[in-house]
Amino acid sequence: MEKPSNVGVAALAEQLYYESLDGRFAVQRAAVPQDLTGERMTPSVTGQVAFEHYHRSYVASATGVLGVVRYGFVWQEGCFEVVLPEKTMSQHFLLSAAARSLSPAKIMRMSDTGVENVFLRLRWPESDGRPVCPHCGCAICYACRRSSGQSRWRCKACHHDFSVTSGTLFAWHKLPLRTYLLAIAGFCNEVKGKSMLAFGRELDVQYKTAFVLAHKLREAMASSVKALRIGGEERTAEIDGAWFGGHVRPENLAADRIDRRLAGNQSGKRRVVVTMRERGGRTLAQVFPAEADAVAAIRLRIAKGTTVHADESPAWNTLHASFAMQRINHQQGYSIDGACTNGAESYFSRLRRGELGHHHHIAGPYLVRYAQEAAWREDLRRVSNGAQVHGVAGLAMRCPPSVDFCGYWQRAHAA
Repeated sequence: MEKPSNVGVAALAEQLYYESLDGRFAVQRAAVPQDLTGERMTPSVTGQVAFEHYHRSYVASATGVLGVVRYGFVWQEGCFEVVLPEKTMSQHFLLSAAARSLSPAKIMRMSDTGVENVFLRLRWPESDGRPVCPHCGCAICYACRRSSGQSRWRCKACHHDFSVTSGTLFAWHKLPLRTYLLAIAGFCNEVKGKSMLAFGRELDVQYKTAFVLAHKLREAMASSVKALRIGGEERTAEIDGAWFGGHVRPENLAADRIDRRLAGNQSGKRRVVVTMRERGGRTLAQVFPAEADAVAAIRLRIAKGTTVHADESPAWNTLHASFAMQRINHQQGYSIDGACTNGAESYFSRLRRGELGHHHHIAGPYLVRYAQEAAWREDLRRVSNGAQVHGVAGLAMRCPPSVDFCGYWQRAHAA
């Protein structure tokens, strides 16, 4: 493919093409820092595509590895992408070869040193994978590999020993690094969710191990949108809510059954997942006791000047004082005069199918994690699985040890 004429790149190190949320894109990385000008595709309400002119400073990564990430992602490593529109593919992205950039077979063919180098570059991209002490930040560290073959380094300044996973989500790990890379790849390969029984069988670990590892990966996914505000001037966001959990099992005899729609006959465990989704942007998901309780969070997470689309629920009436609202009555249609919440409904469709097909029951304190996982999968549904693995692994290496799931089962036994 010919190089775009509107981008003045002196030397292109690598090229990778993939489909993003708005169609086929070309992602190009310069070998040296460049000052680039280009266009970004933004979808309009009518489904047409508009071009947004932008001017950003592009800085090549010190690692020299192409990181396929979209604007605003945590694992962007201070680099910007040159995103140019390309011709839209006729087939679905998941059926194309561009969606299959990494397979378990490729991971199994990697040497132990190669797997270790992957985590080293993701952990310390600024130093091209050279270890930096996580305790004092000293860059002078020397190897002191254990007799068992496990990699360790010792800081010259504070004399602390550390590994590539020290101070990360994988701290105090017991499985080989290859197993964690396989786990991330298997978790990202699913498009709706991952069954923990199947996850444990693939990795040859207990259900408990698979359960905790999957929740740590969900925590890494959620960190990409932590404290993120969506929307802005001339931007559009959609909000909607869906109820999960609190199932009341009906009695065997019809004469003994109760009306489960009445508040007095419910379990009180039912919660609503409220999604805030920017068109052409990210998806935020939070859990509340009722839709009306989400109003304050919506005002906090959606920037002023955003046009907000919502359904006919009376819980959103108070938002008219803060945003330009467009309401859609679903009893009359799915989209009327440009007002619709189809993007939010698409997210709930993915979450609901993950609940019915993989998890079978998501509720309680874990509901928000499953909701955030579905939001991440929905946003990156047109990104190759190799780029997803690179992103999740990079986020996991930047997150501190999990407060909720570090020693999860040990705390249960202690209680």
